[in-house]
Amino acid sequence: MALQTFSSPTPRPFLFEDLGSRQVAADFSGGHISSDGGVLLLRQLDSSLGLTSKLASCFSDHRNQKFVEHSLPELLAQRVLGIALGYEDLNDHDTMRRDPLLAVAAGKEDPLGLDRRQERDKGYALASDSTLNRLELGNNMKSRAHKIQANPEEIAALLVRTGVGTLKKNTREVVIDLDATDDPIHGKQEGRFFHGYYGNYCYLPLYAFIGEVPVWAELRTSDADASRGSVQALEAIVAQVRRRCPRARIIVRADSGFCREEIMAWCEAQAPQVYYCFGLARNSRLLRELEGAFFSAHITSCLVGGVAREFREFEYCTLDSWSRTRRVIGKAEVLHDKNNPRFIVTNLPAQGFAGDEAGRFTPAALYENFYCARGEMENQIKQQLMDLHADRTSTHFMASNQLRLWLSTFAYFLVERLRTLALNGTKLQRASAGTIRLRLLKIGALIKVSVRRVYIQLASGFALQDIFDQAWQALRCLPQESVLE
Repeated sequence: MALQTFSSPTPRPFLFEDLGSRQVAADFSGGHISSDGGVLLLRQLDSSLGLTSKLASCFSDHRNQKFVEHSLPELLAQRVLGIALGYEDLNDHDTMRRDPLLAVAAGKEDPLGLDRRQERDKGYALASDSTLNRLELGNNMKSRAHKIQANPEEIAALLVRTGVGTLKKNTREVVIDLDATDDPIHGKQEGRFFHGYYGNYCYLPLYAFIGEVPVWAELRTSDADASRGSVQALEAIVAQVRRRCPRARIIVRADSGFCREEIMAWCEAQAPQVYYCFGLARNSRLLRELEGAFFSAHITSCLVGGVAREFREFEYCTLDSWSRTRRVIGKAEVLHDKNNPRFIVTNLPAQGFAGDEAGRFTPAALYENFYCARGEMENQIKQQLMDLHADRTSTHFMASNQLRLWLSTFAYFLVERLRTLALNGTKLQRASAGTIRLRLLKIGALIKVSVRRVYIQLASGFALQDIFDQAWQALRCLPQESVLE
């Protein structure tokens, strides 16, 4: 089809295959349009939680404020909300800085950027990628351009405080899940080591969740045990839980990588006691304890079709690494022609606690219903890695990569709070962060800015208008800082 031109030389049209008798043409004359209309929900939530403003208080800003056009809270809101929307790379902000809707969400009073001092900056309301890069590198680069420094201890404490703050004060039981995962390194970053289990150069971040809420995200090198730093993390988390929920029973749950004397002894030494349930790596002594159980399981498997399991409870102590005998539960599982032994160690009482469901901590129930439930935490980590891009630790320095991990974690926290506080009862109440972004946050929006208001016209054909309406109703009723007391 021959190219046809319009009378106006600009903007240049793009002509596509005709639709019957109608010409199909497109150009870039639509004005201020964004594909992220749902960021308004995140903005409302962030305002209620005071999250990015609290995060800004964990930084020191030594810039001359007379010349500052992007305040610290605005920079952090731009970065955290950008990650939540799927813009994980700083390069994305080189074009996103022209998006007036993200500027509204970040708190810019002039979302069109017409009040910028330099003529070349007019129309760019948000900070550039280089400005955000200086923010991230402030703890590593010492120059006149790097005047913002993060306080790591305060940021870690804020994450614990905000995560624990989601608990109701009368909560009677809090389960803290610990886990480590690999964060592959593709360059010559600081702290680069090869990990034999994962088979690559990687970091080994330590995560802690309470339910679906992150409370700890520590970037570590991969040259040490997976449990390194767990006691320090538990000290901070448990202390905060005690303050928030003074009558709560606390249980720590993790796989065999955290079954270490230091962690178990610390839990047992607390007053009141902190309970634990850890996976336990098998050895020849443990396997001998399951010989009778496997004999019974094999007989059962022959009768029911090749699959059976038996549980045994016994007291066990290692030859030299444990300081005391502990309760161990073994699972003797037969999968057709394969034995699948598994073990856990715990200080949870077999008789359970007053008011609990009867038999809750008996061997089979403790393993199948309680310990195996820790797998849900792995789903949360996958969301943070795959949907919130926590693995974009590509700067040279450990400190700036740790900051990136925290920014991703706070972005995940916002999305999790949106799901919990605003999407309950909808088809998105159990959706992943990526699905919520795709289905609810990615809405076409036309932005019109006048002296009196910012008018945002969302796409009329948006399929989940009822869910957006419910989320808006729920968020506008939240009191300020409702979950960050």
